[in-house]
Amino acid sequence: MLAAILTICGTVAVLTACKEANAQDDNSASKVTSEELIRTSKSWDGVELPDYFEGRPELVAVKYVFPAGQKLGWHHHPVINYGVLVQGELTIIGQDGKEKTVHEGEAVVEMVNTIHHGENRGTKPVILYMFYLSKEGEQLAVQHPEIPLE
Repeated sequence: MLAAILTICGTVAVLTACKEANAQDDNSASKVTSEELIRTSKSWDGVELPDYFEGRPELVAVKYVFPAGQKLGWHHHPVINYGVLVQGELTIIGQDGKEKTVHEGEAVVEMVNTIHHGENRGTKPVILYMFYLSKEGEQLAVQHPEIPLE
């Protein structure tokens, strides 16, 4: 009789453990995952990023929303910056005519000290999160309104 009780208890324990393991497998979508989007020392146009500045860093995060058809004027960044496009498609155009279209879910490393502009050629708003590696008092972008957009 004791052997039968132990067998039943053992079977219940195994079934319970299997049920818990299956429940954990069912919850695998709720686990934290990571995916490296980009690792580079060059901007999107292939130019090496500048060396870090000396002094205390200031990190800045900015959310940009570009309505469909909107263009951002000519500008340059005196600081290293990169971002992730979370909605839409953004085309970045260098003053030399070189272009890069960033798609939803992609990361981009912006040009530093090179004049460029961005435009949303799509039909839905672009949402872009940019992260700047700066120092206190440093401008994130310098506008060039003297250069006309086409």
